[in-house]
Amino acid sequence: GESTRMLAHTFPSHIVIGIDKSRVRLSQTLGQKLPKNLYLVRANCIDFWRLASAANWSIERHYLLYPNPWPKAKHLQRRWHGHPVFSSLVALGGCLELRSNWEIYVREFALALQTLGFASCGPSRYVPDDPVSPFERKYDASEHRIYRLTSRLANA
Repeated sequence: GESTRMLAHTFPSHIVIGIDKSRVRLSQTLGQKLPKNLYLVRANCIDFWRLASAANWSIERHYLLYPNPWPKAKHLQRRWHGHPVFSSLVALGGCLELRSNWEIYVREFALALQTLGFASCGPSRYVPDDPVSPFERKYDASEHRIYRLTSRLANA
């Protein structure tokens, strides 16, 4: 919610969709005044990205902020860049930004994009001026290294 609100304020002429599968996390925003361009959706990203891709949506910007890295090698297919839905995410086009405190995750993500023919900028160290989420605030405060990757995805 916090990062989604920040993005809605940063891009007031755009529709900003925040996706979370947790009813509990989404219910924390009940009663709060939200920007008019912000939509919070309870969904699984797998289904959302597949449906949006099938509907030929074009997304201008994607932010993957601190996804679960699934650190064990046997869980590669649970990471976004190792999951079958990755092709649907990429098909949506736009600018993609990934942030994580796990450098290997970001390096793997960059390699997956390169394998599909997309250039990426990163991973690079990232020091937030104003953390956008509780995870980013926690990692920044505890002096974890934060990594960022950006890529321009071609629109279908």
